[in-house]
Amino acid sequence: MFGSGWQDPDGNGCDARNDILGRDLTETIAKPGTHGCVITSGVLQDPFTAETIDFVRGQDTSTLVQIDHVVPLSDAWQKGAQLMEPDQRAEFANDPLNLLAVDGPSNAAKGDGDAATWLPPNHGYRCDYVARQSAVKAKYDLWMTQAEHDAIRRIVSTQCPAQKVVTE
Repeated sequence: MFGSGWQDPDGNGCDARNDILGRDLTETIAKPGTHGCVITSGVLQDPFTAETIDFVRGQDTSTLVQIDHVVPLSDAWQKGAQLMEPDQRAEFANDPLNLLAVDGPSNAAKGDGDAATWLPPNHGYRCDYVARQSAVKAKYDLWMTQAEHDAIRRIVSTQCPAQKVVTE
C-alpha cells in the first residue's frame, strides 16, 4: 500500500535507504561505480541506544543497522494514510523526515508502535524522537490516539519543555 520498495524521492539517483545511510552514518564507504549510492560500510551513532555500531553491508550484517520509519507504516495506515492517494503513501514511506538509521534490534522491538507503546531506550533521544514523530504526523495529516498524545505531552512537559518540532 506504500509503493514497491525504496524509491528515489530527491531524484539524485540513489534510493531512500542509501540516502539515509549516507546521511546518518559517518566514515561511509560507497561501492565503486554506484555514484556514491550504495553504502557498503560506515559508523552509526545510534540515536535509539546511544551505542556506536559499525555497519558493513552483507547478508549477515546489514540487519544490525536498519532504516526506521519513525511513524511506522502500519501506524500511519491506521491513523489516516488509508485516505491518501497511492503516490502520497509512497512519498510518506520514502520521506527523509520519516526515516532514520537505527540499531536493528531496537527497530525490531519497536515494530509498529507509536509513542504510547514504544520509546527509544536512550532517554536522551526521546525529545527529538517525539518531535520528529509529531512533525511527520502533522506533515501528512495523520492523527494520534489519546494515549499517544498523552505520552508525547508527558515527555515534552517533563523532559524537554523547550523542544522544537523537527521539520526536515
